[in-house]
Amino acid sequence: MKIFSSIAIRAPLLAAALLSATGGVAGEAPPADPLRSVQWENMYGLYLAGRPVVFDNRVLVLAPQAAENSLEVPVLVDAGALGRVEKILVIADLNPLPKVLEFYPRESRARIGFRVKLQQSTPIRAAVLTADDKVWHVGGVWVDAAGGGCTAPSVGSGGADWVARLGQVHGRLWDRGAEQSRLRFDVIHPMDTGLASGIPVFHVENIEIRDQDQLLAEIRPFEPVSENPVFTLDLPGRGAVQIRGRDNNGNRFRASVPPPAAAGKAASGAAR
Repeated sequence: MKIFSSIAIRAPLLAAALLSATGGVAGEAPPADPLRSVQWENMYGLYLAGRPVVFDNRVLVLAPQAAENSLEVPVLVDAGALGRVEKILVIADLNPLPKVLEFYPRESRARIGFRVKLQQSTPIRAAVLTADDKVWHVGGVWVDAAGGGCTAPSVGSGGADWVARLGQVHGRLWDRGAEQSRLRFDVIHPMDTGLASGIPVFHVENIEIRDQDQLLAEIRPFEPVSENPVFTLDLPGRGAVQIRGRDNNGNRFRASVPPPAAAGKAASGAAR
Protein backbone atom coordinates (compact mmCIF):
# COMPACT_ATOMS: atom_id res chain seq x y z
CA MET A 1 0.00 0.00 0.00
CA LYS A 2 1.38 3.37 -0.97
CA ILE A 3 1.00 6.27 1.40
CA PHE A 4 0.78 9.65 -0.28
CA SER A 5 1.40 12.62 1.97
CA SER A 6 1.11 16.34 1.53
CA ILE A 7 2.60 19.18 3.56
CA ALA A 8 0.18 21.72 5.01
CA ILE A 9 1.50 25.14 6.02
CA ARG A 10 -0.40 26.66 8.89
CA ALA A 11 -0.14 29.79 10.99
CA PRO A 12 -3.00 29.54 13.51
CA LEU A 13 -1.75 32.17 15.92
CA LEU A 14 -1.25 34.73 13.15
CA ALA A 15 -4.74 34.01 11.87
CA ALA A 16 -6.07 34.32 15.42
CA ALA A 17 -4.42 37.69 15.85
CA LEU A 18 -6.01 38.93 12.63
CA LEU A 19 -9.43 37.66 13.67
CA SER A 20 -9.26 39.01 17.19
CA ALA A 21 -8.22 42.37 15.80
CA THR A 22 -11.65 42.58 14.17
CA GLY A 23 -13.21 42.60 17.62
CA GLY A 24 -14.60 39.07 17.96
CA VAL A 25 -18.35 39.03 18.59
CA ALA A 26 -19.88 42.21 17.20
CA GLY A 27 -16.81 44.20 18.23
CA GLU A 28 -16.88 42.99 21.82
CA ALA A 29 -13.75 41.93 23.70
CA PRO A 30 -13.66 38.32 24.97
CA PRO A 31 -14.58 37.71 28.61
CA ALA A 32 -11.77 37.70 31.16
CA ASP A 33 -9.97 34.37 31.23
CA PRO A 34 -9.89 32.62 34.64
CA LEU A 35 -6.78 30.73 33.50
CA ARG A 36 -5.01 33.98 32.55
CA SER A 37 -3.55 32.64 29.34
CA VAL A 38 -1.60 35.09 27.17
CA GLN A 39 -3.19 33.45 24.12
CA TRP A 40 -6.81 33.50 25.30
CA GLU A 41 -7.78 36.49 23.16
CA ASN A 42 -6.30 34.79 20.10
CA MET A 43 -8.04 31.49 20.87
CA TYR A 44 -11.30 33.36 21.24
CA GLY A 45 -10.86 35.18 17.95
CA LEU A 46 -9.84 32.10 15.99
CA TYR A 47 -12.23 29.47 17.35
CA LEU A 48 -15.06 31.01 19.39
CA ALA A 49 -15.90 34.42 17.92
CA GLY A 50 -19.45 34.64 16.61
CA ARG A 51 -21.17 33.41 19.78
CA PRO A 52 -21.15 34.53 23.42
CA VAL A 53 -18.79 32.69 25.76
CA VAL A 54 -19.42 31.72 29.39
CA PHE A 55 -16.94 29.96 31.67
CA ASP A 56 -18.96 27.08 33.10
CA ASN A 57 -17.88 24.71 35.88
CA ARG A 58 -20.22 22.08 34.43
CA VAL A 59 -17.66 21.59 31.66
CA LEU A 60 -15.08 19.35 33.34
CA VAL A 61 -11.59 19.06 31.89
CA LEU A 62 -9.43 16.57 33.79
CA ALA A 63 -5.72 16.23 33.10
CA PRO A 64 -2.55 15.79 35.19
CA GLN A 65 -1.24 18.98 36.75
CA ALA A 66 2.23 17.96 35.56
CA ALA A 67 2.59 15.82 32.45
CA GLU A 68 4.99 12.90 32.75
CA ASN A 69 5.20 12.46 28.99
CA SER A 70 4.54 15.39 26.62
CA LEU A 71 3.89 12.96 23.77
CA GLU A 72 0.77 11.48 25.39
CA VAL A 73 -0.94 13.55 28.05
CA PRO A 74 -4.23 11.95 29.18
CA VAL A 75 -7.29 14.21 29.08
CA LEU A 76 -10.93 13.60 29.98
CA VAL A 77 -13.68 16.04 28.98
CA ASP A 78 -17.14 15.63 30.51
CA ALA A 79 -19.97 18.02 29.61
CA GLY A 80 -22.79 15.65 30.45
CA ALA A 81 -24.17 18.04 33.07
CA LEU A 82 -25.17 20.45 30.28
CA GLY A 83 -27.75 18.05 28.88
CA ARG A 84 -28.02 17.70 25.11
CA VAL A 85 -24.66 18.67 23.59
CA GLU A 86 -24.09 19.22 19.87
CA LYS A 87 -20.33 19.76 19.77
CA ILE A 88 -17.21 19.74 21.95
CA LEU A 89 -14.14 21.59 20.70
CA VAL A 90 -10.82 20.97 22.51
CA ILE A 91 -7.93 23.42 22.16
CA ALA A 92 -4.49 23.80 23.75
CA ASP A 93 -3.71 27.53 23.82
CA LEU A 94 0.08 27.44 23.62
CA ASN A 95 0.52 24.54 21.21
CA PRO A 96 1.81 25.57 17.77
CA LEU A 97 -1.28 23.74 16.46
CA PRO A 98 -3.88 24.59 19.13
CA LYS A 99 -6.89 22.70 17.75
CA VAL A 100 -6.87 19.19 19.25
CA LEU A 101 -10.19 17.61 18.29
CA GLU A 102 -13.89 18.07 17.69
CA PHE A 103 -16.35 15.63 19.25
CA TYR A 104 -19.99 15.30 18.17
CA PRO A 105 -21.74 13.12 20.78
CA ARG A 106 -24.83 12.49 18.61
CA GLU A 107 -26.54 9.72 20.63
CA SER A 108 -23.73 9.17 23.14
CA ARG A 109 -22.91 10.94 26.38
CA ALA A 110 -20.98 14.22 26.09
CA ARG A 111 -17.85 12.65 27.55
CA ILE A 112 -14.60 11.68 25.85
CA GLY A 113 -11.16 10.56 26.96
CA PHE A 114 -8.05 10.83 24.76
CA ARG A 115 -4.33 11.68 24.81
CA VAL A 116 -2.66 14.79 23.43
CA LYS A 117 0.81 15.99 22.47
CA LEU A 118 1.94 19.21 24.18
CA GLN A 119 4.73 21.47 23.02
CA GLN A 120 4.93 23.33 26.34
CA SER A 121 2.93 24.11 29.47
CA THR A 122 -0.50 25.26 28.37
CA PRO A 123 -4.17 25.53 29.23
CA ILE A 124 -6.28 22.76 27.72
CA ARG A 125 -9.83 23.93 27.12
CA ALA A 126 -13.13 22.38 26.10
CA ALA A 127 -15.69 24.66 24.44
CA VAL A 128 -19.17 23.15 24.29
CA LEU A 129 -22.22 23.99 22.20
CA THR A 130 -25.55 22.76 23.51
CA ALA A 131 -28.66 22.05 21.46
CA ASP A 132 -29.66 25.73 21.41
CA ASP A 133 -26.36 26.42 19.57
CA LYS A 134 -26.10 29.99 20.91
CA VAL A 135 -23.48 30.00 23.66
CA TRP A 136 -20.04 28.45 24.08
CA HIS A 137 -19.72 26.87 27.54
CA VAL A 138 -16.00 26.73 28.33
CA GLY A 139 -13.98 24.82 30.92
CA GLY A 140 -10.26 24.25 31.16
CA VAL A 141 -7.18 23.42 33.16
CA TRP A 142 -3.47 24.29 33.10
CA VAL A 143 -1.06 21.43 32.41
CA ASP A 144 2.64 21.81 33.19
CA ALA A 145 4.65 20.01 30.50
CA ALA A 146 8.35 19.79 29.73
CA GLY A 147 7.42 20.16 26.07
CA GLY A 148 8.52 19.09 22.63
CA GLY A 149 5.58 16.78 22.01
CA CYS A 150 4.41 18.44 18.79
CA THR A 151 7.81 18.61 17.08
CA ALA A 152 9.01 15.08 17.91
CA PRO A 153 8.73 12.47 15.13
CA SER A 154 6.43 9.52 15.69
CA VAL A 155 7.98 6.47 17.31
CA GLY A 156 6.06 3.67 15.62
CA SER A 157 6.64 4.78 12.03
CA GLY A 158 10.33 4.01 12.48
CA GLY A 159 9.52 0.28 12.61
CA ALA A 160 9.79 -1.96 9.56
CA ASP A 161 6.17 -3.17 9.80
CA TRP A 162 4.36 0.12 10.45
CA VAL A 163 2.78 0.31 6.98
CA ALA A 164 1.31 -3.18 7.40
CA ARG A 165 -0.15 -2.21 10.78
CA LEU A 166 -1.43 1.22 9.73
CA GLY A 167 -5.12 1.60 10.54
CA GLN A 168 -5.46 -1.48 12.72
CA VAL A 169 -8.15 -0.97 15.36
CA HIS A 170 -8.37 -2.65 18.77
CA GLY A 171 -11.43 -2.02 20.92
CA ARG A 172 -13.60 -3.29 23.74
CA LEU A 173 -17.01 -2.55 25.25
CA TRP A 174 -17.87 -2.69 28.96
CA ASP A 175 -21.40 -2.97 30.36
CA ARG A 176 -22.16 0.19 32.37
CA GLY A 177 -25.71 -0.82 33.36
CA ALA A 178 -28.94 1.07 32.63
CA GLU A 179 -28.62 0.15 28.94
CA GLN A 180 -25.25 1.89 28.58
CA SER A 181 -21.78 0.73 27.63
CA ARG A 182 -18.27 2.15 27.63
CA LEU A 183 -16.15 1.88 24.50
CA ARG A 184 -12.38 2.14 24.48
CA PHE A 185 -10.45 1.70 21.25
CA ASP A 186 -7.16 2.61 19.65
CA VAL A 187 -6.05 3.13 16.05
CA ILE A 188 -2.52 2.37 14.86
CA HIS A 189 -1.44 5.64 13.23
CA PRO A 190 1.63 7.93 13.54
CA MET A 191 -0.42 11.17 13.84
CA ASP A 192 2.43 13.26 12.43
CA THR A 193 2.00 16.99 13.02
CA GLY A 194 4.16 18.14 10.10
CA LEU A 195 6.39 20.04 12.52
CA ALA A 196 9.19 17.45 12.65
CA SER A 197 11.85 18.08 10.03
CA GLY A 198 11.19 16.24 6.77
CA ILE A 199 7.98 14.55 7.96
CA PRO A 200 4.71 15.82 6.42
CA VAL A 201 1.32 16.10 8.09
CA PHE A 202 -0.30 12.66 8.39
CA HIS A 203 -3.17 12.13 10.82
CA VAL A 204 -6.55 10.51 11.33
CA GLU A 205 -9.18 13.11 10.49
CA ASN A 206 -12.54 11.42 11.02
CA ILE A 207 -13.93 8.53 13.09
CA GLU A 208 -17.55 7.39 13.24
CA ILE A 209 -19.00 5.01 15.83
CA ARG A 210 -22.17 3.31 14.63
CA ASP A 211 -24.75 0.83 15.87
CA GLN A 212 -25.74 -0.84 12.61
CA ASP A 213 -26.98 2.15 10.56
CA GLN A 214 -27.28 4.66 13.43
CA LEU A 215 -24.49 7.17 14.00
CA LEU A 216 -23.78 7.15 17.75
CA ALA A 217 -20.82 9.54 17.85
CA GLU A 218 -18.27 11.26 15.63
CA ILE A 219 -14.68 12.30 16.42
CA ARG A 220 -12.60 14.63 14.27
CA PRO A 221 -9.01 14.43 15.54
CA PHE A 222 -6.30 16.90 14.54
CA GLU A 223 -2.52 16.72 14.55
CA PRO A 224 -1.95 17.20 18.33
CA VAL A 225 -3.80 13.98 19.22
CA SER A 226 -1.19 11.44 20.31
CA GLU A 227 0.32 8.73 18.14
CA ASN A 228 -1.77 5.53 18.02
CA PRO A 229 -4.73 7.49 19.41
CA VAL A 230 -6.84 5.98 22.18
CA PHE A 231 -10.42 7.15 22.77
CA THR A 232 -12.94 6.35 25.50
CA LEU A 233 -16.67 7.06 25.06
CA ASP A 234 -19.94 6.23 26.84
CA LEU A 235 -22.56 4.88 24.43
CA PRO A 236 -26.26 4.02 24.63
CA GLY A 237 -27.21 0.36 24.51
CA ARG A 238 -25.15 -2.77 25.03
CA GLY A 239 -24.85 -4.10 21.50
CA ALA A 240 -21.96 -4.42 19.08
CA VAL A 241 -20.68 -1.26 17.41
CA GLN A 242 -18.79 -0.49 14.23
CA ILE A 243 -15.87 1.92 14.00
CA ARG A 244 -15.16 3.59 10.66
CA GLY A 245 -12.51 6.16 9.92
CA ARG A 246 -10.12 7.75 7.46
CA ASP A 247 -6.94 9.80 7.55
CA ASN A 248 -5.92 12.90 5.60
CA ASN A 249 -4.31 10.74 2.87
CA GLY A 250 -7.53 8.86 2.16
CA ASN A 251 -6.61 5.63 3.97
CA ARG A 252 -9.74 4.09 5.47
CA PHE A 253 -10.19 1.70 8.34
CA ARG A 254 -13.11 -0.25 9.77
CA ALA A 255 -13.63 -2.59 12.71
CA SER A 256 -16.45 -4.23 14.65
CA VAL A 257 -16.44 -4.36 18.44
CA PRO A 258 -18.48 -7.23 19.96
CA PRO A 259 -21.01 -6.55 22.74
CA PRO A 260 -19.80 -6.60 26.36
CA ALA A 261 -20.87 -10.18 27.01
CA ALA A 262 -18.66 -11.34 24.14
CA ALA A 263 -15.83 -8.87 24.53
CA GLY A 264 -13.16 -11.38 25.46
CA LYS A 265 -11.22 -10.63 22.30
CA ALA A 266 -10.32 -7.29 20.81
CA ALA A 267 -11.88 -5.90 17.68
CA SER A 268 -9.71 -5.89 14.61
CA GLY A 269 -9.56 -3.94 11.38
CA ALA A 270 -7.17 -2.20 9.03
CA ALA A 271 -6.78 0.68 6.62
CA ARG A 272 -7.78 0.06 3.05
